[in-house]
Amino acid sequence: MKKILFFVLFALSLQHATAQITLDRSKQPKAGPAPIISIADPTVLTLPNGITILVVENHKLPKVRTSLTIDAGPITEGKKAGVMQLMGQMLGEGTKSMSKATFDEAIDLLGAEISLSPRESSASSLTKYFDKTFMLFADAIKNPAFSQESFDKLKTQNIAVLKAGEKNVKIISERVVHALAYGKQSPMGEFETEESIKALTLNDVKEAYKKYITPSRSYLTFVGDITPAEAKKLATKAFRNWAGEKLTLPTIANANNPTTTEIDFIDVPTAVQAEIRVGNLVNNPLSNPDYFALTLANAILGGGTNGKLFLNLREKHGFTYGSYSSVGKGRFQSQFITQAAVRTEKADSAVVEMLNEIKNMREGKITQEELNIAKAIYNGSFSLKMEEPATTAIYASTILINNVPKDFYRTFLQKINAVTIADIQRVSQKYFNYPDTRIVIVGNGIKILPNLSRLGYAIKLYDQYANPTTGAAAKTDGVSAQSIIERYLKAIGGKEAALKINTIYANSTMSVMGQEMTALNKKMSGGKSYTEMKMGDMVVFQTAFNGTKGYQMQMGVKKDFDADEIKEQLDDKTIIPQLLYNNAEYKTEYLGNDKVGEEDVYKLKVTKPSGKTIVEYYSTKTGFLIREEFTKKQKGKEIDVNVTSDRSNYQQVGGVWLPFTIIQTVGEMTINNTIKELKINEGITEADFK
Repeated sequence: MKKILFFVLFALSLQHATAQITLDRSKQPKAGPAPIISIADPTVLTLPNGITILVVENHKLPKVRTSLTIDAGPITEGKKAGVMQLMGQMLGEGTKSMSKATFDEAIDLLGAEISLSPRESSASSLTKYFDKTFMLFADAIKNPAFSQESFDKLKTQNIAVLKAGEKNVKIISERVVHALAYGKQSPMGEFETEESIKALTLNDVKEAYKKYITPSRSYLTFVGDITPAEAKKLATKAFRNWAGEKLTLPTIANANNPTTTEIDFIDVPTAVQAEIRVGNLVNNPLSNPDYFALTLANAILGGGTNGKLFLNLREKHGFTYGSYSSVGKGRFQSQFITQAAVRTEKADSAVVEMLNEIKNMREGKITQEELNIAKAIYNGSFSLKMEEPATTAIYASTILINNVPKDFYRTFLQKINAVTIADIQRVSQKYFNYPDTRIVIVGNGIKILPNLSRLGYAIKLYDQYANPTTGAAAKTDGVSAQSIIERYLKAIGGKEAALKINTIYANSTMSVMGQEMTALNKKMSGGKSYTEMKMGDMVVFQTAFNGTKGYQMQMGVKKDFDADEIKEQLDDKTIIPQLLYNNAEYKTEYLGNDKVGEEDVYKLKVTKPSGKTIVEYYSTKTGFLIREEFTKKQKGKEIDVNVTSDRSNYQQVGGVWLPFTIIQTVGEMTINNTIKELKINEGITEADFK
């Protein structure tokens, strides 16, 4: 009873005390003082071969993490673009004494983690297993197997990744933005292509390893339950005999910004959104006196959901799911970029609003509240980072690499909190270009370009590899939609042979996201079709259409085709749909010449009776159809998905040439389909489509 009485009295006294406090909820609480940051200096040691060792002791948990950072700076790969990435991947393919399978099993048995790359590799495990983990880590770095088998496998995978990203607007934008800003000959602007990857040899990988994986300019960091003496002993044991070429930090000349604002446009006809990047080159080393003010200026403009860009383009106008900005830092030239993926019909309006927000920053239209919020975010995030022991080591190596004062991070928040609105305006005028900026847009040219011209900026056209073009696609005299179709029908065996095909049966193997499946496809004139996909003995997907109605079944859930889906099924009433393209229900348009990988192609736009639009690419050399692109609407979703189907390995069956390899990209997913058996006009009846 006494306990109950005590709590009642306590609650009443608390209620009385809080009643005396008047809260004004219309005013934002004042920010408290910046947290005091205490950062202990790590122990710094040096091995005779030049490796710098940094040790941060933290014995709270029985765990140790190590990382090896090689400060080679930007590397110019030239014609061998992609070799560093491929070499880094091969570091994880086993050692001279252990196969990849054996190496991976040894890591798993220790409960350890090892990550390997050309610039920074790391390993971690419990303290009692760390010695063994570290020796495995060192063995992978010093003695990679570099087998031909692994090289061929990874080379094929990298080419497949490039193919899958050929029409991905984000990937294209990232590539072209850097190439146009720095130049394709610069290490910051160059990029790998299918051609450059195909040209690489195993010896190229070995030469890159020999030149850049070296103790020179290397930083070996230990964080956790380990003493400096133990770390040095272990590092000496593992790396004392490791030698390599001496690295010199490259000197790279600065590139220039455009003299006046320009729009650089890359046409992707199947794009369902416009990827927009607006920005310019900057020089922002950590020693930059403007570093802290510039950091906050970027946060106010587009650092997150409180940023001006987000509040304008998403919250006010609904153009996008989000719009952000970033500003580079470091010893080499970098970029200030604002970006957004917006609805196609609002691309021009989004550009105007992005430029307006940059202009607002330059004109000092910044409130004290915006500045306070940005400071509060940095005070909080910086303090949280300091709770991680690894942060101390990262900061220590950053200080060494960038040659900034030892108290750079100790005084970080003091300098952040000293920034004023006047400082924000000053750095915005200096680093956020307005009259001389570059606007890069990747999207559907037919829908976007007409509206862009009203903005009054010069518009330059580029392909997805940053090569200038004269238009969305250059047209060749004498070529027409009709001539492309006729050439295709002739290439596959002739119109008469195509007309004789009434049914087609295909049995194939498929690879989807690492899973192997089998697929059975049956087609009959009149639009009838049946598809069945199996994983082992289990049917995971099934669809059938009998010319009137149909259904789709996925993992046992059946759904009948709606009216729109039936219309699409009836688009192709013949096995070879090109036989119908001259009919009045179809509209065809020759879009000009282009490239698919390294192959020259004719582009043909086809609008089918259902209204579905598809872009087809026909080889100028063989006449074969080698790619199809279209946009698939997703019911109940705002964003549609891009579908690309690459066709190759044409073989003759029953007097007609047909593709036996089809690689389909659906959004971010790639499906590899290899036909094992194909039959024409046999083995199919009407009963197959019920």
